Amino acid sequence: MVNRFISASTFALLLALSASGAAHGQSITQALTAAYDHAPDLQSALLEAKASAESIVQAKSQKLPTIGASVAGSQSWSLVGGQITTGSQITTGVSYNQTIFDNFQTEAQIEQARAAAELAEYQIRNSEQNVLLSVVEAYMNVLSGRQLVALRQDNRSFFQAQLQSAQDRLDVGEGTRIDVAQAQARLAQGEAAYRASLSSLEVSQATFQRLVGARPGELSSSHNYARLIPASLDAALAEAEVGHPAIMISKAAIRAAQAGSDAAEAAFGPTATINGQVGSRWTNGGPTDGLSGSLGFQVTVPIYAGGAIGAGVRKANLNQIKSEVDAMSTYDQVREAVISAWAGIQSADAQIQAAQSAVQAGNTVLEGTIQERDLGTSTTLDVLNSQAELTSAREGLINAQTQKVIATFSLLSAMGRLTASDLGLPVEVKSAVNYTQSVEDVWQELRTVAE
Repeated sequence: MVNRFISASTFALLLALSASGAAHGQSITQALTAAYDHAPDLQSALLEAKASAESIVQAKSQKLPTIGASVAGSQSWSLVGGQITTGSQITTGVSYNQTIFDNFQTEAQIEQARAAAELAEYQIRNSEQNVLLSVVEAYMNVLSGRQLVALRQDNRSFFQAQLQSAQDRLDVGEGTRIDVAQAQARLAQGEAAYRASLSSLEVSQATFQRLVGARPGELSSSHNYARLIPASLDAALAEAEVGHPAIMISKAAIRAAQAGSDAAEAAFGPTATINGQVGSRWTNGGPTDGLSGSLGFQVTVPIYAGGAIGAGVRKANLNQIKSEVDAMSTYDQVREAVISAWAGIQSADAQIQAAQSAVQAGNTVLEGTIQERDLGTSTTLDVLNSQAELTSAREGLINAQTQKVIATFSLLSAMGRLTASDLGLPVEVKSAVNYTQSVEDVWQELRTVAE
């Protein structure tokens, strides 16, 4: 009887800690905050977005002037008739080159680069969601792993007590060797299950540390993010269609592909450039030619390029079609993820209710079976089976509660709302928008040289 009450009270304490959280525990919000600042994947996505922004500058440069200054010098000598003649020359100049018309190819390339930068920005949000969802999964795996370890440790203690009880009854002639053997077998199974849960917990804690950057403290499944979930599935789908990063990435990819197609078609048109230079030459320390300069222009019209231009257009058009097909696939995947996560929450709720009923019934059955065993109307095997069923029900409750939390955050992720901004995390949101705006100032390079 004492062992049963220890088991029930221990399990109740575990569930209470899971529901209310420890006084100084590590909350889900704290873990998400730490992971957001720590995650290498997010930092990598941010750097990728900044690198993409530089493509805008490179595209703009195609129609902006290229200005350069040069200084050149030479020293010469000759030996004629026994006399050595020497000379020196210094040449300075400024050159100017600019494409003034390229059939709007540069404008298309700029639009393509901007779409790619926008895509990279949304990729940060997508990576952010993946990281935060992985943190929640790792967090709940550690929490449920600890609960399972404690439960199976308690279960092992119960079987140890039953083995001792069976052995005591055998010693006084009230039991059988079968009872002892059955208790020994169940104890071995309980020990194996306990060891397996310890190993699984170690793996979960290692995953948690990799994602969060620190070992887990006292954890709690308590959170208030369910308030972000809309009241209906249709509303959740509507939010996902409007704001999920993967869908926004697909839209940006379509824009980039369309601009790429425009740029490829523009390659068939004429190109006009102007160039000029101004310079001076000094010989033996004095100017000889004064200032000199030139100004020219060139118009080029492509006629035939070995099929390269036509192939480029066809390839760009195919990429545009592919981007639209990929967008449709992404839309379907997001929709599927929302429906799956929504169903996961409903299923978890039903499993929690069923598991709670099973635990309550299992406690009653175990208590009655122990009493019947003491009166001789039930066997040790009956007690062992009742305990195994109760343990299974308790494990089911732990798993159902874990899945409920994971399904909740999975739905937020599927809706596109598992972001630092939506969750209100106390972090500086990672974004390349300001960086993109700053590098689009293409004259900054010239001002830097002047300064």
